Amino acid sequence: MEIIKIYTDGACRGNPGNGGWGVYILNGEKREKIFGGKTVTTNNEMELTASIKGLEYFSNSSKIELFTDSKYVMDGITSWIHNWKKNGWKTASNKPVKNSSLWTELDKLNSFHDVNWHWVKGHSGDEGNDMADKLANQGIDNL
Repeated sequence: MEIIKIYTDGACRGNPGNGGWGVYILNGEKREKIFGGKTVTTNNEMELTASIKGLEYFSNSSKIELFTDSKYVMDGITSWIHNWKKNGWKTASNKPVKNSSLWTELDKLNSFHDVNWHWVKGHSGDEGNDMADKLANQGIDNL
């Protein structure tokens, strides 16, 4: 099975404000670029949306290396989500988890695919992350 690389990023001008998400996919020799935007959103919503859109792109269960520069997404999907689900989507301080509908969707996709999550430092010259950032900004520009 070919390993697919997905780079994701979210951006927001104002927080909340106009936001965009970008996904750069490396699938064998193919390069795919997808993006979108939303008015009145948050950076965290756009980061989550980017990961969701990247994983949704593939209808067949796939082996995926997903790269994000969001500690929120990275820590949430690999660590925090286990207790959130156990606690009925409540945080350790018994408050509702923010963006729970997006987290639920991401969790489903993460279970459907075989995803290996990676955190990359944003704006550090990583070619895939830089492209995802450019696409996220294009999502805002196209609103």
